Amino acid sequence: MFAKEVYVNRRKKLKEAVGSGVILFLGNDEVGSNFEDNVYPFRQDSTFAYFFGISMPGLSAVIDIDGNTEKLYGPALSIDHVIFSGSHQSLEDKAASVGVRHVADSANLQGDLKEALQRKNKIHYLPPYRSEHRLKLARLLEIPLEEIEGKVSIDLIKAIVALRSIKSADELAEIEGAIATTVEMQKKAMEMARPGITERDLYAEVERIALTHGAGTSFPTIMTVNGQILHNHYRGNELKSGDMVLCDCGAEAHSGYAGDLTRTFPVDKKFTTRQKQVYDIVYAAYKTAKEMLRPGIEFYKVHWAACVKIVEGLKELGLMKGDPDEAVSAGAHTLFFQCGLGHMLGMDVHDMENLGEAYVGYTDELRQSTEFGFKSLRLGRILQEGMVLTVEPGIYLIPELIDLRKGQKAYLDFVDYESLEAYRHFGGIRIEDVFYITSDGAQLLGPGLPTTSGEIEAFRQSAGS
Repeated sequence: MFAKEVYVNRRKKLKEAVGSGVILFLGNDEVGSNFEDNVYPFRQDSTFAYFFGISMPGLSAVIDIDGNTEKLYGPALSIDHVIFSGSHQSLEDKAASVGVRHVADSANLQGDLKEALQRKNKIHYLPPYRSEHRLKLARLLEIPLEEIEGKVSIDLIKAIVALRSIKSADELAEIEGAIATTVEMQKKAMEMARPGITERDLYAEVERIALTHGAGTSFPTIMTVNGQILHNHYRGNELKSGDMVLCDCGAEAHSGYAGDLTRTFPVDKKFTTRQKQVYDIVYAAYKTAKEMLRPGIEFYKVHWAACVKIVEGLKELGLMKGDPDEAVSAGAHTLFFQCGLGHMLGMDVHDMENLGEAYVGYTDELRQSTEFGFKSLRLGRILQEGMVLTVEPGIYLIPELIDLRKGQKAYLDFVDYESLEAYRHFGGIRIEDVFYITSDGAQLLGPGLPTTSGEIEAFRQSAGS
């Protein structure tokens, strides 16, 4: 948690931005994995944590803007809670620690909201991403379940996105800490990799480091020799000579702030010639993108430039042809780079994604594309000083996609399918770092990792694996 004044000031700014009405916040509840009391690790809702800072199941909060009151609601804790979970700080003391003076039992929440509706106050709430939140909203507000999403407050979403998009010095320090742990995780995976061990062996050590230094991981770790599968969570493959490992992992600080880094490295001490050639193309796209980062530039344009750089490199390999810019316009690059260049990062690894990419990564003036490849770009908007985001270009050779596009006779002016056949089982490569947008450019966050192919090989050789 931060100082009390941080949360008081955040709520003050939110009230000013929304203007009027009643804001309802639902904290998360514990969720059973295979029966009610055998629960998954608890993770507080990020927006609730941002404004109220308390990591405890079963909380809700209401801000009455017009009445200028704030109230925290929570369950009455019985002796059973103490026996099984230990003694707890009182709800009153928890509330006071974040500058909230009024508390009530959760049983009173529905009645208080009903009174607000009778006063004709607008109830602002966010899009629910958990089924229990949908059910709770339907009950509390007496709204049919199928109408819940249609009545979310766009004003509240936009106000929260504006606040959470710009990171304070305190937030930046938490992110830096999470990234420092993530660097340690990445280095350990690079040190350990060798023929004969499994993806699971690397995964287990990476998870151990995340738990040792924080709350665990900010998303399920991707540790795979099949880097062409973008979100691959199978970890049973044995590492073999000639393979590459793609490790995409992130630590989560106890405060909830995330790290997110990706490196691709050889199981042997050096890349093969072909692996190094493709890696260097991805690095060229990464370098192009990071050098463009600054306030005032559309991230969509940064993504486009990285795509062009990938096409230029693949032309040199003989896998693509024609004008690179025209190839990107035609979408031909998506045969190799199917996802977006990056996303914002903060208390969520894809920061505020539950609020909707249309509001987080885009604006009313710049809408998200619906085209394959471009629709997966989570962030396209103009960058602002204080934003934190990832840059993560990649090349992914997906045999099924190659066969599909070849059968469709797609991109014939830009792709040499005959030459591509020799790469169909190549796999995938991604490089990912996190950047903070400064007043005149961007700052790499964290202590840094080996990034170029030469640096990766030097690290692998020094590790003695």
